[in-house]
Parts: sequence; C-alpha cells; structure tokens
Amino acid sequence: MQATVRGARRLEGEIHVPGDKSISHRALILNAVADGPATVSGLSGAADVASTASCLRALGVQIEEGRVEGRGLHGLQPASGPLDCGNSGTTMRLLGGLLAGQPFASTLLGDASLSKRPMERLAAPLRLMGAHAECAPLRVGGAVPLRAVDYPSPVASAQVKSAVLLAGLYAEGTTRVTEPAVSRDHSERMLRAMGATIRIEPGSVSLEGPAARLRPLSLTVPRDISATSFWLVAAGLAEGGRIRLPAVGVNPTRTAIIDVLARAGVTINLSATRPVGEEPVADLEVAAGGELRPLEVGAAEAAELIDELPVLAVAAVFLPGVSRITGASELRVKESDRIAAMAEGLGRMGGRVTELPDGWEIRGGGGLEGARVRSGGDHRVAMALAVAGLLAQGETEIEEAECVAVSYPGFWDDLELVCSA
Repeated sequence: MQATVRGARRLEGEIHVPGDKSISHRALILNAVADGPATVSGLSGAADVASTASCLRALGVQIEEGRVEGRGLHGLQPASGPLDCGNSGTTMRLLGGLLAGQPFASTLLGDASLSKRPMERLAAPLRLMGAHAECAPLRVGGAVPLRAVDYPSPVASAQVKSAVLLAGLYAEGTTRVTEPAVSRDHSERMLRAMGATIRIEPGSVSLEGPAARLRPLSLTVPRDISATSFWLVAAGLAEGGRIRLPAVGVNPTRTAIIDVLARAGVTINLSATRPVGEEPVADLEVAAGGELRPLEVGAAEAAELIDELPVLAVAAVFLPGVSRITGASELRVKESDRIAAMAEGLGRMGGRVTELPDGWEIRGGGGLEGARVRSGGDHRVAMALAVAGLLAQGETEIEEAECVAVSYPGFWDDLELVCSA
C-alpha cells in the first residue's frame, strides 16, 4: 500500500489514540499466569498485541474480548508447534523470559524483520539463570528449576529487564536487574499490583522468587503516549495547529517526549491528571505558536525516547539552528535501521540531515518538499515520514504504508480526520 500525504493547511481536532502497546502486552502475559480471570479494557488493536494473544492461546490460555482466563504460574501447556511472534520483539522477549521457567521447551519465531533483531541479549541472562536458551530461532524452557541472578544489563531495555523478571518468578532467591539508564517500568508496576515481592530502586529492580501466585489484575489500558508523539509534533509545528488527546498514559518513564518538545518551545498542556490503576493518565492538548529552539538529546534521554526519536528527527528539521540526537545506536536494530531510514527519507524531502553512528545532526529551518519516500516496512518510520509530509509543501508518497498496523491501525484515518477538521 502507498499512502499520499499532502501538506496540511491546518491540523485541528480530537484524537483517541490506541491503548498503550507496552501495557497491553504485559496485561495479557501476566494475567495469563495469574490465578483466575481478569478483564482488560482498552487493549491496543495493534498487530503486535494480537501476536501476543495468539501465542498465549497456543499455550492454552483462553482470551476473548479482553477477558483473560489465568492458568496460574504453572498452568501453561506446551504449544503444538512454534510460537509465531510476527513482527513483535516485545512478544518474543517477554514470552522468552516467561517460558524459560517452564518444564517444557518452546520455539519462538518471527517474520523476516524480527528474525534479524538481537535476541542474544535475552538468551545470555537466561542462561546465567540456568535456563536452556538459544537463538535463531529462539528456543527456551525445559531446564528447571532456575536460579536467581544479579544481572547488570549492558543496555537500557525494558524488554530484557521484563524478561529477566518474568524468569525470576520461577527462580530461587533474589533476581536483580541493573540498567545503565532508565527504561519504562510498566512490568514492575504490574507485578507489584499482582502481589509479586518486588523492590524498585534508582537504576535497578529486584524480585523475590519463586513466586507462589499472581493475583488477577483487571485494568483499563491508558492510551499510548508513543502513538501520541506523532500528533504532538505535527500540531505543535503546523501553523495554527491544535489537537486534543484525551486519557493518555503519562508514566514518568515515558514522558520524556513531552519534556523534550517543551524545551524546544512546543506548547503542550496536561489536564485532569488522575491514576488509572497503577498508571497515571492525563488529557493532553498541543498547539502551535511557541518560541522554537533546537533540540539536544543525549544517551540518557535517548533510552527513554527510543520509540519517539524518529518523529523527533522530523521536529528538528522544522526547528531553528542545529539539533543533535545522539546515544541512540539501539535504533539500528529495530524493525529497520531507523537512523538510516529517517536520514534517507528526510533527505529525499530536502532535509539537511547528517547520519551519525548513534543518531543525527540536523540543520533546521524547514523547507521540506513532498517526495516519494520508503518506510522500509517500519511502522514508526512510516508515521514519522507522514508527519514530515503534513509539514512539507506538496505531496509525499510513502511506500509500504500498511505497516502502521503493527502499532497504530487507525493512523491514516486519524490523519484524515485532523486534516479535514
């Protein structure tokens, strides 16, 4: 599918972005091994989350319209064949951690993109715990019981951290993960709410195992701040733009996008902040018209912004001066090489982007012209280039535009909504 995006005269309206993808994965996986049923409202409709649900069903878990029939920590059944994780790294890594503690072996496969992503970073700590874990494809499980580990993760990765904690549910002793920078903490919050003995300290999290049980946790999933980021940039930089985004998750490990855009002069207002279960939620409104400044993002923030960095690169093109985004080499091993993909796409549109090993240096000032650009089948690249198209002159054609279904199936409909308001 090819999408055509025209430069917008104005962007205005209210958008209900999908449920948070990260929380949706975790709500399904943790409730699958809880003692009893739970209802999860507002689940993301993303293809990635559907992959998690499909794998859990293959393991004997009943999931129907958000109701998850938990089978307990030791109630999963061996799948009849390999588990297909589709394009979802979260599915593969989190289930890899959970299944490492099972008495049966499991094989987890993915599509061509996922098959290229680094899984040794997951397998290595699992082997330290005594698990059987090998890559290409990922094979785990069958070597129990596990032993606790004190693991200094070389990368800040919520997926790796979560996988080790899930394996720690089946390990004797204290499993501890230390990270070089802050990563999102949805797993810790949810485990704590479900009764796991968990301790959160600056830079580390520890869990006491083996866990006897997890309580079912019914919840409403907040709306996804990563999906929100595309509209924050679009409306914040479009002349006369104003978009309202209700009930967005504002977990402190996810709000760096708001902080960085505010530093750059984008006006974002938060209102009606309230707790929804373990997660804070707020209504957001973004409007154009602030005094704009260039961006400077380094390694510490890059770890918190990893999903939002492609659209921040778009923002930098329209800011004055020179912006630098560094410390983001992790973007090289996502669904595509996002550093190269964004440099190529924005370059085709006239952006002055210098590709760095771990990010970009971008000379701002705007002046983009519509062009034919490639998403490379990467959902976040496709949506970021769509925002560039909204802010550019003329028409931008985006190849493989259907890939947005991985995280935001209704993206093109929402784009049309705010452009026609």
